[in-house]
Amino acid sequence: MATNEAGRVEFDATIGVDVKGETWSCIEIPDSVERFGTGRSVRVDATIDAVALDNVGAMPTGSNGHMVSVSAKVRKALGKDVGDEVHVVISRRA
Repeated sequence: MATNEAGRVEFDATIGVDVKGETWSCIEIPDSVERFGTGRSVRVDATIDAVALDNVGAMPTGSNGHMVSVSAKVRKALGKDVGDEVHVVISRRA
């Protein structure tokens, strides 16, 4: 995982976050509460592999982190599904 001065973080992740016993098609952002300074929802720009998601919500996971939803449309564009590995770039919006 790499972070630069502008608050951008890059990491590899698996699509799928366990939320209360169910696997949601989301990507968890590592160390997000420390990085964002809050446990509440925040707005971010995300790039998952080559698919850009502008101004999306990073939602609290309920376990001291944040996650970004990966919709069926995005998964289709990626050619990937829950359980597949992706490269992610996240930048918090000002």
